[in-house]
Amino acid sequence: MSRLAPGAGDFARFKGADEKAMTPDDRLNQISPYVLSIVRIVVALLFLEHGSSKLLGFPPGGSMPAAFTLGWFAGAIELIGGALLTVGLFTRLTAFILSGEMAFAYFLAHAPRGFFPILNHGDGAILFCFIFLYIAFAGGGAWTLDAAPAGKPRRGANR
Repeated sequence: MSRLAPGAGDFARFKGADEKAMTPDDRLNQISPYVLSIVRIVVALLFLEHGSSKLLGFPPGGSMPAAFTLGWFAGAIELIGGALLTVGLFTRLTAFILSGEMAFAYFLAHAPRGFFPILNHGDGAILFCFIFLYIAFAGGGAWTLDAAPAGKPRRGANR
């Protein structure tokens, strides 16, 4: 192993001539499954909050819909789907269903109020819809119950 020329960066200085230094993209690629898990958990907790507010009245802030109405079913999907997505169980299927619910909610409740999402207050529904759609295709990241089918987590799993 030979040392690199004087003036080379500290990171690569002690690498052998045949070894390749890790690029910033390589480092980001290494941690991306973990960041995806963090995004999934945070978004799912926010979504879970909407469902618990509708069905359980906590946190207070909205009206509780009557049982078995459209709003009640939306709350049930948000509560159960948010919980499943938080822990990463049935991640892709759950995210796909939640994405569809948010698309439905946007066109049913927000779009009739006007074309622009900032005016019809539908930007949250759009964001949830597309984040869930991304998770449905990208998977839940490294930290999911889906990634540990035998009770043994796999490092770097992207499901």
